[in-house]
Amino acid sequence: MTRGEDDDGFPTRRGVLATTAGVGLASTSGCIRRLRSLMNRETGQQVSVRIKTVPADKDPVAVTIARNLADNLETAGIESRVVLMPADELLRDVLINHDFDLYVATHAGASDPDFLRPLTHSRFAAETGWQNPFGFADLTVDDLLEEQRWSQGRSRRLTVEELQRELVRQQPFTTVAVPDDVWAVREDRFVGWREFGLASPLNYVALRPTGSEAAARRPGAETPARQDELRVVTTDSRVTENSNPIAVEFRNRGTFMGLLYDSLAREYDGSYNPWLAEEWTWEETGDDALDVTVRLREDLTWHDGSDLTASDVAFTYRFLSDTSLGNQESSVPAPQYRAQTSLVESAEALDDRRVRLRVTASHEVAESVLTVPILPEREWRPMSKEADIAGVEVAEGTTEALVWDNPEPVGSGPLQLERRIAGENVSFEPFEDHFLERGDTAPNERFGRIAFTSLDVRVAPSSTAMVELVAADDADATSSSLAADDVPRIGRNSDLELVVEQSRSYYHVGFNADVSPMSNTRFRRTVARLVDKEHIVRTVMGGYASPVASPLDGTEWLPSDLEWGESAPRLSFLGEDGQPDEEAAREAFENAGFRYDEDGRLIAR
Repeated sequence: MTRGEDDDGFPTRRGVLATTAGVGLASTSGCIRRLRSLMNRETGQQVSVRIKTVPADKDPVAVTIARNLADNLETAGIESRVVLMPADELLRDVLINHDFDLYVATHAGASDPDFLRPLTHSRFAAETGWQNPFGFADLTVDDLLEEQRWSQGRSRRLTVEELQRELVRQQPFTTVAVPDDVWAVREDRFVGWREFGLASPLNYVALRPTGSEAAARRPGAETPARQDELRVVTTDSRVTENSNPIAVEFRNRGTFMGLLYDSLAREYDGSYNPWLAEEWTWEETGDDALDVTVRLREDLTWHDGSDLTASDVAFTYRFLSDTSLGNQESSVPAPQYRAQTSLVESAEALDDRRVRLRVTASHEVAESVLTVPILPEREWRPMSKEADIAGVEVAEGTTEALVWDNPEPVGSGPLQLERRIAGENVSFEPFEDHFLERGDTAPNERFGRIAFTSLDVRVAPSSTAMVELVAADDADATSSSLAADDVPRIGRNSDLELVVEQSRSYYHVGFNADVSPMSNTRFRRTVARLVDKEHIVRTVMGGYASPVASPLDGTEWLPSDLEWGESAPRLSFLGEDGQPDEEAAREAFENAGFRYDEDGRLIAR
């Protein structure tokens, strides 16, 4: 160990914020839960943890990570139990009620590192959603997050690199692996599957009928006739049950909600491009803020035929910043898109087509605020009252907007809801008044009109069942990523094509830093060393993933010293080939300040 490093080779901590600082930030239910936890973990009792995740038929990787970790913790003398629950219940427990010790799940990730600000900044610990669900609080991390928010270019890059090193050292969550997205598709009716990837709403907009790919995108070319329905299959039934774009427990990547709801801009080709907006201009205010004035396209309408105006846009930003619209003692922001709305200081409609946003960030960070879904005011204003759902526990102060299932969504996107049967399927049809259908304004040279008469999303019970449906020509593509075991089935079928792309999402183990002993940094770091990332990628994910130390792995923001490899400071696994070294694991917990009783059980401090 060299000077300035700890016993794992990391830089020494530059600032400490007592874990008790996070206690006052929690909801009432969280306080009760922590009190119960403290009562159950009095000094002298064995350390015990619950690891929450989804069942194997929904995500075999997540449940395997959880079970392997539980087994390894048991080897180290910690009583461990895996708790399986549906995806929406897991996310409700983790993101809304904060009722967990550890959990295993995927996070959607993002291309811009500012998503780490709401994810780990202490100011967001009281909020719901992916706003610091860990209850993590550290002054050094906070300072770095604020610094990257206001900087640009090389200065921001260096700050983000240091931020990643600090998060690896602190371990509010343990990043396990970045999976490859693996899909099975047919190309006998539609082509263009690889243009954006099936996780992106733009991919469905950019699809073209087979045989018309050359003509479909030439400016001035005759528009090809729509093909029959596009049929995709998924293992995630949530899209058939809920159409609320800001219901955090029902949304992951927002693939289909991104087809129902448009934003001012869409991110593609490495930049933010006008969508509902015709253009925008930026202006420095002199008050450490930027004003962006957005001009909307002409003749925009909602799916019900009413006009979409700048007033709806201004309302959307105010509403997402406080879904109670000032009717509660403190604001209730929408968890989804919090990274963007937390940067918006004000929103003002200047006339029917122009809106001005004041943004508190550097220009490099500020552009992302243009990507939130625009909502019709008349539909969402009534949803500002406090939620009360029989039989469902929600955090105090939660508004109807955050839990409403939105059965008849009114958006402005290129598709509109046609019908849905919860748990079985949902169908969408093209919105004939969408600006892409008019064929006279950018960016339709890139996308054109929708190529299918309807989009049918069908729920299948497993990854294998999805492949079988596509192979039998009962579906055109899978919209959920496939398990590695099903990849050979695709290769053996000449009618199927394999589409593989590195995902932005990442598997991780999250710690509840409000609960002892997860509040202890050295405990979290030792637990992280009981996750054999390479073994999981090799044996569970079939090599269709990469072990990682940072959620920004695979982006231009990753520092070279955090690249996965023998020399990377990545909290090496305490064992070999998935099997923990019991003696080394117990020694690590003792070095972290814990002790064992005569029966070999790890004792709460």
